[in-house]
Amino acid sequence: MSDRQSITSEAAPAPSGSYSQGIRTAGPLVFLAGQGPFRADGSLVAGSVTAQTRQVLANLDAVAHAARGRLVDAVRVGVYLSTLDHFDEMDAEYRRHFSAPLPARTTIATPLVGFDVEIDAVIALPA
Repeated sequence: MSDRQSITSEAAPAPSGSYSQGIRTAGPLVFLAGQGPFRADGSLVAGSVTAQTRQVLANLDAVAHAARGRLVDAVRVGVYLSTLDHFDEMDAEYRRHFSAPLPARTTIATPLVGFDVEIDAVIALPA
């Protein structure tokens, strides 16, 4: 028997490859796969980095809820931007979704195809 459980949410876009939306471990951690700015039906949220970040965080929160957690309980977040020129705009929206203590975070500029923001996270489930 595996100590890992796949987590899925119909409120977030289905995976586009060979991965789970999230994985719950035997302990209190849930690993949330990177989400792009797509609605649950797979359509892209085009436009501002603010709107894209808002959708990405909503997707992550939907998967967190499917695991009986919340995105605000994130302990680590990875942010991937098409260019670091988008950092301030992404960060302004990001701060609306988290409060102290903020999760540990890494932000990386990387080529993204057709959108500007992707985020993954690790959440700690409440005891």
